[in-house]
Amino acid sequence: MRLWRPRPASAEGQPTSDAPSVPPLDSRTLGSVFAPPRWLRDLGLLAWIVVGLGVVLAGSIAMIDILSTIVLPVLTAGILAAVASPGVAKMQRHRIPRAAGAGIVLLAFVAAGILILLLVTSGIVANKAQIQDSASQALDTIEGWAKDAGASGTSGPKKDVSSAVSASGGKLLSGVANGIQGLTSLAFFLSFTFFSLFFLLKDGPTIRRFIDGHLGIPRAVATIVTGNVLGSLRRYFLGLTIVAAFNGVVVGLGAYLLDVPLAGSIAVVTFVTAYIPFIGAFVSGAFAVILALSSQGTSTAIVMLIVVLLANGLLQNVVQPIAFGATLNLNPLAVLIVTISGGALFGMIGMVLAAPLTSAAVHITADIARARASESVAEPPGDPPPRAEPSPG
Repeated sequence: MRLWRPRPASAEGQPTSDAPSVPPLDSRTLGSVFAPPRWLRDLGLLAWIVVGLGVVLAGSIAMIDILSTIVLPVLTAGILAAVASPGVAKMQRHRIPRAAGAGIVLLAFVAAGILILLLVTSGIVANKAQIQDSASQALDTIEGWAKDAGASGTSGPKKDVSSAVSASGGKLLSGVANGIQGLTSLAFFLSFTFFSLFFLLKDGPTIRRFIDGHLGIPRAVATIVTGNVLGSLRRYFLGLTIVAAFNGVVVGLGAYLLDVPLAGSIAVVTFVTAYIPFIGAFVSGAFAVILALSSQGTSTAIVMLIVVLLANGLLQNVVQPIAFGATLNLNPLAVLIVTISGGALFGMIGMVLAAPLTSAAVHITADIARARASESVAEPPGDPPPRAEPSPG
């Protein structure tokens, strides 16, 4: 009996080994073994995209700050041109040359600005002494409230505020000019804004065709993008004008019925500041309540405060959806978030443009999705696969 069995011979006559064969390894095999999972690669790619967007955003903010002397007038003119361009187009359809229509709209803006400025400043300057006395009485009342609450050392701030109020009437225009001079001089800002506004109104269609052709996307898609941006700006400012007029009428009428001085100026200030999201309501409300407190006492000031809160709160929530007509397709919380974020990043221009640009992005996405859906439906179905012929027999 054999205690061992000879190994089988290979084809060449050599005995084979019992050890398992090892397949050859290449770099691809080794790379797949130590490669990270797909979800981790996607997460890393997303992180780099976020970093890149942050760098672009920071660079854009820095560039806007450096070029604010030119950027702010052009952006302001662009907003005004987007809102007023339908009027120029309508005049052109009535055989008025586009340049003449742009000049008419430009003169209308200048006249409106001068009228608003006169309505606000004339009442303040003409009643400078009355406002000073009323403000002093209001400060006395507020100081008495503070002392009743246990506060001390309130006479110093009162003197400072009184001295500031006494000089505010004559320095109102210079104060506005000094505020704008932080970005650029008032004369250059206004002149460059009007200059840009005229040519944006006159050559608006040509400029839009140029932008559509240089966005780096198909012209049809570019037309959708620019059209939605312009449409959102117009709808936003139309609705904002209706809301501003409503607030001005309500607050001005309340001030008139309460016999608060400068009721007309209060209405104009409320209307103008309504174009500044969220901040304007506080400014105009404080202006109305302080005048009511200084002239008519605490009870009238409380009633005036209630009127301001109703105009900017409950009643505005009823009027605003009607005014905007649900065209922005944005939740009020989303409007608040994007507006505050835009203001924190880009200042007043960002605060004004945040909501309409976000609405434009929503409309652009919806329009492109509908266009793709209609294209897929319009495409003819493919040819059916050939049917197999039955074999004979």
